[in-house]
Amino acid sequence: MPKFYYTYVLQSLKDKELYIGWTKDLRERFKKHNNGEVEATKNRAPLKLIYYEACLSKESAIKREKSLKTGFGRSYIKERVNKVNIPV
Repeated sequence: MPKFYYTYVLQSLKDKELYIGWTKDLRERFKKHNNGEVEATKNRAPLKLIYYEACLSKESAIKREKSLKTGFGRSYIKERVNKVNIPV
């Protein structure tokens, strides 16, 4: 069974801003974000998971994270998420 790495997008319910990151354990990382254990999002909780992708390697997850942080990447996220009616 392959081990996955995840690139994910969170949205702050406080300020509606997006946070993009990568992790080996998506559930645990999401908990840490919402418990204020992640410096970048500790003042922006609560957060909701609005998008994620599974990757087969750490390197591809990091590369995808960097791609999603660009203007094109953020537009891609908004387009994908809006297709399922989650306001971004």
